[in-house]
Amino acid sequence: MSALPEETGDERVDAVVAGLGRLAGLPVSEHVAVFDEAFAGLEATLAAVDDQ
Repeated sequence: MSALPEETGDERVDAVVAGLGRLAGLPVSEHVAVFDEAFAGLEATLAAVDDQ
């Protein structure tokens, strides 16, 4: 896996990316749930842009 960026410039996105760090300690069978959670978080962040 490639290195994750330390900061994206958006705290909400940074929190989602930081959550991907959990993947290393999980069995592959649990990775989909982490990716689903990250996707939902990024989707919510993008939707919030429309609300501004």
